[in-house]
Amino acid sequence: MSEPPGATVTLTEAPTTDPPSKPFTAQRVLPLRRPGRWIATAVVLVLVTQFVHGLVSNPFYQWDRFGYWFLRPTILDGLLITLEVAAYSAVLGLAGGILLALARLSRSPVLRAVSWTYVWALRSVPLIVVLLFLYNFSALYKTLSVGVPFGPSFFSFDESKLATDMAVAVIGLSLNEAAYAAEVVRGGILSVDQGQHEAASALGLPKGYQFRKIVFPQALRSITPNYVNQLIGLIKSTSLVFYVSLLDLFGSAQTMGSTYPGDIVPLLLVVTVWYLILTSVVSVVQFYVERHYARGATRSLPPTPLQKLRAGLGDLRDRVRREAAV
Repeated sequence: MSEPPGATVTLTEAPTTDPPSKPFTAQRVLPLRRPGRWIATAVVLVLVTQFVHGLVSNPFYQWDRFGYWFLRPTILDGLLITLEVAAYSAVLGLAGGILLALARLSRSPVLRAVSWTYVWALRSVPLIVVLLFLYNFSALYKTLSVGVPFGPSFFSFDESKLATDMAVAVIGLSLNEAAYAAEVVRGGILSVDQGQHEAASALGLPKGYQFRKIVFPQALRSITPNYVNQLIGLIKSTSLVFYVSLLDLFGSAQTMGSTYPGDIVPLLLVVTVWYLILTSVVSVVQFYVERHYARGATRSLPPTPLQKLRAGLGDLRDRVRREAAV
């Protein structure tokens, strides 16, 4: 029934039958129990403890002789040769890989064919075969000359005088490394979005400038982790230069093992630890290089190991405080 205009209407609250609500109390949310994770963690800890106990307590490892050989001059000299060979080969291999990758991506069919053939051949032949072939190269060509093909030569030189043990090792590793680096660089360049190329071309930028300032910096985000894996493999591959009479880290340990047969295991442990140190340093450098080139591609840079440690300690401290407050 409608009320006349100007009438006063009184609204009354309808009675409710709901019981009065209880006061809110904070309740603790219990995490989901995961017994499988705890069992796996316990098994792994037992296995790791057994492994460490075996390393420490087994007298066969002769840790006293390990400490004696670790910083011996002959080992350090071999380590220096390993670093030199790895550094020269990494630089030359990366430079050669960039050139091969650009040749593979060029419009010239001759450059594409030659680059593909080189990569196919060097990736198919074992590295030790390449090193031994270069080591005996003087038996095939005693002199090398530069001139017109099938015509007169401008000058020639004795190959045996230039092919030192260091040169053979660096050239062999660089040739092998360039074949793998070429595919790494080519994959990184192809990973750059095609819109970046189109935008650079629309601005009228020269091809060389496009590659140096736009394409290659973005490709490095993909190239860096893959090439670092190659670099770690290169460091370990330097142990093969012992077969071309170059006493690197492994060669020095092998020579000392022949002189002191009872110290073969400690010497192998010395080589293992030094290779672990070298690859760990490369991995740390890889992290910071990747972090540098991640700028502009991610909302926030990945935290450093120190920042992760501080965050973990902070989370642990907050958890302890919450446990104590309950």
